[in-house]
Amino acid sequence: MSASEAFGHGTEAGDVVKGVSLAGKTAIVTGGASGLGVETARALLKAGAAVTLPVRSPERGAEVAKSLSEDTGNPNISVTQMDLIDYASVRAFTDAFLKDHDRLDILINNAGIMACPLARSPEGYESQFATNHLGHMLMTARLAPALIKAAPSRVVCLSSIGHRLSPIRFDDINFETTDYEKWTAYGQAKTANALFAVELNRRLSDKGVTAFSVHPGGIMTNLQRDMSDAEIKGMGWVDDEGNVREGFKTPAGGAATAVWAATSATLNGKGGEYCEDCHIAEPARDDVPFAGVQAHAQDADAAKKLWAVSEKMLGETFDF
Repeated sequence: MSASEAFGHGTEAGDVVKGVSLAGKTAIVTGGASGLGVETARALLKAGAAVTLPVRSPERGAEVAKSLSEDTGNPNISVTQMDLIDYASVRAFTDAFLKDHDRLDILINNAGIMACPLARSPEGYESQFATNHLGHMLMTARLAPALIKAAPSRVVCLSSIGHRLSPIRFDDINFETTDYEKWTAYGQAKTANALFAVELNRRLSDKGVTAFSVHPGGIMTNLQRDMSDAEIKGMGWVDDEGNVREGFKTPAGGAATAVWAATSATLNGKGGEYCEDCHIAEPARDDVPFAGVQAHAQDADAAKKLWAVSEKMLGETFDF
């Protein structure tokens, strides 16, 4: 049995890159200053990649970059400011990156927010959709020339089992006519991440750029920062003593599937799939509550519709 076939729920990001050389490759990891992003960047650096971390807090990012460089022995890590809900900053980041780099081998859209109180972008868009999906779509589409130049290259979009909570609410994406519900909004955003990978792959796979979405697994990170202790306990994620329930992953374990989707040769010739536990997920089933992908997150027609709606919201058309 090959190493890739042995990967599963307990795999950590470092295991995925053992024997993998990314020397000469360039990668971007969003949300790289905390949680899964740190461990994703660590694995890519260990494999020899040059990694850029676009982050909201350059100061925090610089601290993380210094630590990662020292830990991995790879000095090829850079930090730059970008806030996914501020589309001017996204455009500034992509312009600067493309000025200095003509190739991008790996793009991991890792950053995100979850179950937060109602907030809106400057354009009036619901914040979870605006950040998790629209910001990443804008960045990825603008970086497409570098991804195409580096082909074969890969884009990995962090989705979640939370995609089960809602399809795209095309009639009221921004909760303008219906009451805001934070978990429905999160589910919609995570479905959007998966559908974006489907449509991006359709548009770019013939140019050598493939895209995947991934569920990292249950992990306690600062993604839960908008949730109270009582709510976290009520979700069943921790016991009465505050211990994380069995089945949750470490941040390094949570980063494994994204790193696998970005680097595994077993995915050559594939694209658009939703992955979990370092394999392509099976269709969701009622008798398997914590695994599988719902059909609405792999719907090609919904993916095309979402792309068109998103271009209109961003005020930018992307032709590849």
